[in-house]
Amino acid sequence: MDLSATQDVSHKASALLTRKIWLPKIVYDALPYFYLTAGFAAFFATLYISDWFWVLPHYLLFSAAVCHLAFAIMGKRRRRREKDSST
Repeated sequence: MDLSATQDVSHKASALLTRKIWLPKIVYDALPYFYLTAGFAAFFATLYISDWFWVLPHYLLFSAAVCHLAFAIMGKRRRRREKDSST
């Protein structure tokens, strides 16, 4: 099947996004804590911004999204651990 140039680029991009990657165990274990740290740092950075009012909503949205991601990853890992231990 011959793909056009646009379809070829789209296929390569989707393959890159869905590809599984390998992380060292220490990085894999530290990832949620990195997300939490980044989220809290962004939240507390909003306390010190006085003149850049347009950036405040972006910082708050970023901090909420990153903290949510961290808690979601921790919850999935905890559920999987409990599932593996009960089996």
